Amino acid sequence: MRLAELADHLHAHLTPVGPELNPDVTGVTHNADWVQPGSAFVAIRGARFDGHSFMGRVAQAGAVAVIGEGLPDGVTCPLPYLRVTSARAALADAAAALAGHPSRDLRVVGVTGTDGKTTTSWLARHLLRAAGQRTGLLSTVGYELPDGTLRHFPAHFTTPEAPQVQATLADMVAAGADAAVLEASSHALALERVRSVNWDVAVWTHLSSEHLDFHGTLENYFADKRRLVEAAPFAVLNVDDPWTAGLRGVAPAETTYSAEGQHADWRATDIEERSTGLHFHVISPLGEFDAHLPMIGRFNVANALAAMAAAAHLGAGWEALVAGLASFRGVPGRMELVPDARGRRVVVDFAHTPPSLEKALGTLRTTTAGRLIVVLGSAGGPRDPGKRAPLGEVATRLADHAILTEEDCRDTPLADILREMARGAQEAGRTNFQAIPDRRDAIRAAIALAQPGDTVLLAGKGPEDTLERAHETLPWNETQEALDALHLS
Repeated sequence: MRLAELADHLHAHLTPVGPELNPDVTGVTHNADWVQPGSAFVAIRGARFDGHSFMGRVAQAGAVAVIGEGLPDGVTCPLPYLRVTSARAALADAAAALAGHPSRDLRVVGVTGTDGKTTTSWLARHLLRAAGQRTGLLSTVGYELPDGTLRHFPAHFTTPEAPQVQATLADMVAAGADAAVLEASSHALALERVRSVNWDVAVWTHLSSEHLDFHGTLENYFADKRRLVEAAPFAVLNVDDPWTAGLRGVAPAETTYSAEGQHADWRATDIEERSTGLHFHVISPLGEFDAHLPMIGRFNVANALAAMAAAAHLGAGWEALVAGLASFRGVPGRMELVPDARGRRVVVDFAHTPPSLEKALGTLRTTTAGRLIVVLGSAGGPRDPGKRAPLGEVATRLADHAILTEEDCRDTPLADILREMARGAQEAGRTNFQAIPDRRDAIRAAIALAQPGDTVLLAGKGPEDTLERAHETLPWNETQEALDALHLS
């Protein structure tokens, strides 16, 4: 795309500089380290740095233009300069234009809320695939093209910015996708990372206090999340959430859901939590039917209703919804059930703080007929060493047996971490634990202890794909470690 065309697209004022007045623009970024020859560099004024201070550097790296909200006083730009009203909005709009607006070729579901975003996103993607739609996924866990392979962004893309979002959508289109499901966090919405995505459905899960260090107030947090509903032609709204009252009628069309007995278009009744998962009856615009979701936690019924409503709007029939729910394997590392033919229940979960471990163990206890066994560690380095003793206390209070082990000990002696965790249990007067330093050995020991009817929770690692030790970083897959241990026992 030529620079003049990009300037028109962004409604920018262009100040030409140099002999090449209308260069070809091949990419856009706001990070000086990512500039390639042909890039437009977006100079964003942040809390610590002003992107304009990098203009000379990006010019040397091959950038062909700078986009910003105005040059600082007394500063000249060595490249053509595009003055815009919002640099972040321009970053998103330019990224979409340079990628060819890929979301226009997809049916796109966006999911936002404090809790349930990830699970609902993965469920919606699974249900659409069950209905025969080639569906991509972009979530905090990673991203998938229609082939279903989970991929991760490079480490420097911890949160995908607008150029990475648009490039991923373009990859989905190139791979033959019909639809895409995007998890839309409040940061992504507030910082324009998902601006210029052509939404078809907005799903609202739930709102509670979180990220107020960024948003300032709960009302601001709500307003930023509401932006997804404002941008979509159809909304799926949770009437069990009081904040939904401020969303009714915002989208041109909407449907509602409730797992708590409220009047709604999609409702769940006769909810049962069993060792095999959740069983419930669905009342919906598609009719009434029974459903089974092999997940743990009653709260996942609401996530299932939201995902079903979104998939149904995009054409999924009730038979596909029922079959899709029953075959859902969960989100990697989020209360993920690992199958076992002998009737032992093994669960992989990311719980790595005392509150999250308490919630996970409490949820599992209600559907565990036998013993509850937990394997857990605590990270080394500066990662909140004060949580080690409380983790030991929670584990031994709520589980019948705890195995303390490694979890990314890094440069902290593992023996010191295990000693602190044991102290938390001992000071509470408990002895129902043992320490096995090697995590693989700990997992195998826990599963060897388990009998039919028992539950083993592997806590802390979840979907992470490395295990960090003092002098090495190992590739790691907690679910595969569980499967290997089950095979051996």
